[in-house]
Amino acid sequence: MGVPISQMWTVARYVLTQKIRGNRRYPLVLMLEPLFRCNLACAGCGKIQYPPHILKMHLTPEQCFKAAEECGAPMVSIPGGEPLLHPNIQEIVEGLVARRKYIYLCTNARLLLEKIDLFKPSKYLTFSVHMDGQREHHDFSVCREGTYDTAVAGIREAVKRGFRVTTNTTLFDGADPRSVRAFFDEMMELGVEGMMLSPGYSYDKAPDQQHFLGRAKTRKLFSTILSNREKKWRFNQSPLFLEFLMGRRSYACTPWGMPTYNIFGWQKPCYLLQDGYAETFQELLAATDWKNYGTESGNPKCANCMVHSGYEASAVDHTFSSVGGLLAAAKATLFGGNYANQAALDALSEPPPPHPAKFVQLQVSASAPRQRDEVSV
Repeated sequence: MGVPISQMWTVARYVLTQKIRGNRRYPLVLMLEPLFRCNLACAGCGKIQYPPHILKMHLTPEQCFKAAEECGAPMVSIPGGEPLLHPNIQEIVEGLVARRKYIYLCTNARLLLEKIDLFKPSKYLTFSVHMDGQREHHDFSVCREGTYDTAVAGIREAVKRGFRVTTNTTLFDGADPRSVRAFFDEMMELGVEGMMLSPGYSYDKAPDQQHFLGRAKTRKLFSTILSNREKKWRFNQSPLFLEFLMGRRSYACTPWGMPTYNIFGWQKPCYLLQDGYAETFQELLAATDWKNYGTESGNPKCANCMVHSGYEASAVDHTFSSVGGLLAAAKATLFGGNYANQAALDALSEPPPPHPAKFVQLQVSASAPRQRDEVSV
């Protein structure tokens, strides 16, 4: 089981309370971006292509606490950028733990060994380490050699010290299913609590626009990877969302389920699109024209999206909306599922896709901070 019982119970109680109150739109996870700057320049990232003066900005701890309280979601994901670059990240984490929020601190782990003494193991704190596959593929994805080994060293130390550790993996067009499955084995051997998966989203600002997955390719890739599943694999997300990625379920997007707060305010409509900002969470809910988003809307920006920030909340909502949803989630969670699929087995025997010849190189102006090295804080 990739999620502790105490966290599952907290989330279940929270969602059921929202249902009883008749709240159709409610947040499940706050996506709290305290800064955009990073110590990597990944080709598929759309978060670091801001001008230098924006990359130097960050949220204060008080702003982070106010957003968490205003939103009310039981879980807080802290992406970026690289959160460990934030000068007050210890205070932010301690404040959220004191508020009993389940925190996923997303990090590429390049600074984890250096910063780990700032934190104390807690059931409320998880290091969610960005790992995009086995060594060669991961280093290629983040455009820097050696990052896989650095991340593995950080994971080992965090697990040794008793921290909760998960991995988060984004898959793009051309991913080798056999390599991804071997990567799952590697992560389980490291002792991580669970793994999170999502298809890549085509950020407008991402330098590499050629390798984002369409919906048909997403379903085929995830079906091949997640069918005929090994019992030892643990995933730190809704099993119904994984079935959605495999093409076994159909969900509408619920972007309000994982609202984003960053230095600009509450981002409309979601973590992936920037159609303006609201000053308060209630304004975000009231002022966003939600019918203009999701695959059903016809919005071309949403046409191929199957990302967890839009659809995992949908799967969780379905879990608690009917007896069928509860039974399906309980079956997948408690008893697992091999998802036997001969076609998926046959696909694993196909030749792997060709590996790109070289990294996508980012064009950075002379005045911009060096994205491939640590940015001063």
